[in-house]
Amino acid sequence: MIRFAPIVILLLAGCSSPAVESPSDEPMELAAAMGGDTLGYARAVGVRPFDFPSDYGAHPEFKTEWWYFTGNLSADNGRRFGYELTLFRSALRPPDASGIDSTTDWATNQLYMGHFSLADPETGTFHAFERFSRGASGLAGADSPPFRIWLEDWAMTSSDREALFPLHLRAVEDGVGIDLALTGAKPIVLQGDRGWDPKGEGSGNASYYYSFTRIETEGRVVLGEDSLSVTGTSWKDHEWSTSALGEDEVGWDWFALQLDDGREIMFYQLRRKDGTQSPFTGGTWVATDGSYRHLTPEDVLLEVLDRWTSPESGAEYPSGWRMQIPGEGVDLTITPVMPNQELNVSVRYWEGAVDITGSSAGHGYVELTGYDRSD
Repeated sequence: MIRFAPIVILLLAGCSSPAVESPSDEPMELAAAMGGDTLGYARAVGVRPFDFPSDYGAHPEFKTEWWYFTGNLSADNGRRFGYELTLFRSALRPPDASGIDSTTDWATNQLYMGHFSLADPETGTFHAFERFSRGASGLAGADSPPFRIWLEDWAMTSSDREALFPLHLRAVEDGVGIDLALTGAKPIVLQGDRGWDPKGEGSGNASYYYSFTRIETEGRVVLGEDSLSVTGTSWKDHEWSTSALGEDEVGWDWFALQLDDGREIMFYQLRRKDGTQSPFTGGTWVATDGSYRHLTPEDVLLEVLDRWTSPESGAEYPSGWRMQIPGEGVDLTITPVMPNQELNVSVRYWEGAVDITGSSAGHGYVELTGYDRSD
């Protein structure tokens, strides 16, 4: 998200655990272990220089990190799909802490979680999967250069030691899968203030965050015995932090929009407990030539046009928006390709493909968190 997409913070905040040393732990125990105190970790306290290709990889001195891809794909026969593949890393102990038994290959200070979803509007089916693993014995990890992030056989890999692209994404679960080749079509975007993105009151309640907002994509989507050739456009976010949201913030509405005229919009609306918009709301406007500028809360007018209630969780989500950016002459209607794109995993959230009409046409992805208050 984020991407501003720190789902793992909402899922895992407030828990603590010693480093995992046994392969017998259940997934939910691993989820609980991925939370914990922030003392002893690095904090995102200000602007820092970015160093690529190393910054494509992991930052274990920070508590939490995620690599996020979404995209809209079309098959040769016109069939439409939306996909998400996100891998999260979370440290169990600060980098200088002791207590890990180095005599066993199963001992680790890093845990990984993966989310993979595929929206199939033609059938109205939404597939969503979750995995957990430890960063030990080759089960999961993060390297760069060359860039490689993996959780068992879910993987994001590049063979180039200097550049991120070309990039390969692969995830398969229960007969549903993607196998995609990605090529960057625009340069990197440093979100916030040169990559430092404050999201709450207090020092360190921020993340380091960059995006690739337009990525040419081709490959295959697998659905059971069907293997469909697809092409489309993807979006990549990489974000790391130790704490991000302020105490009064409960969730966000996050938009990654790719307009057919070659422009992109990233915008997130942070929500407070009382339902009002946080002043730390913001985003980025990306021009056709790849230049970009920061968007403030005053730059963007966002109106909810419809709502959808999940039959599984009972959570009510926004399900259609009007977004106006007067300074750019933008007036968009944003509509989900299908209403049910809720991931019913360790924490429920809505993450789905959308269509764009209005002053410009296009496609994108929207993420909605904090609406299911039953967790």
